Amino acid sequence: MSVSTASSAPAGTPSDDAAPAGRRRFGAAWLAAALAFGLLVGLAIGLLGPRLSTPGDDSVEAGFLRDMSTHHAQAVEMSMIAHANSTNPKVVTLSADIALTQHGQIGYMQAWLRDWHLSPTSSQPPMAWMKDSAGAVQNGLMPGMATPEQLAQLRTATGTALDRQFLTLMRQHHLGGIHMAQEILDESDDADVTWLAESQVRGQQSEINLIDSMLKQLPTS
Repeated sequence: MSVSTASSAPAGTPSDDAAPAGRRRFGAAWLAAALAFGLLVGLAIGLLGPRLSTPGDDSVEAGFLRDMSTHHAQAVEMSMIAHANSTNPKVVTLSADIALTQHGQIGYMQAWLRDWHLSPTSSQPPMAWMKDSAGAVQNGLMPGMATPEQLAQLRTATGTALDRQFLTLMRQHHLGGIHMAQEILDESDDADVTWLAESQVRGQQSEINLIDSMLKQLPTS
């Protein structure tokens, strides 16, 4: 199934304003409910409209959707940690925006794989769909992904240390995601997949710009 590519991307530009106090109070329960709703919307929109042909199991499109779903899932995980534990209103707002956007995009990607009658997982190694992928995967991790040790440190961090770790890890994560999206734009002419990849590049570059500004504003000590 295909979606209209005339509208803007699902990745919204995060606000630089402080989060309202009421929004922060809802915490994990509010964000979890919003994530569930966003996933359902992504799945529903991803299944709209017929298409004459679909990519195969070993296509670059299927490989990209599977790998980017995994990549996005870690961004959602890191964002949930920051949203639950940060006391910085801007970090709370950004982490919620990233979690909602990327969780919704996972819905798109999983819906397309389902519509193509393909498994959400593959026996192929990560990034196998990408030409010249040697070196793209380090210690089993796709470009920009945090290590288990970095995630463990993020979970236990507090205060400014938490904010700095989250922003630094997410910046690197976004750079890796942009690299993957640009690769599929070079390899695929599928209208749905290229629309999503273009939206990911725009949205994540915008968030990187915001992250750079936020890092400069954090206390140095």
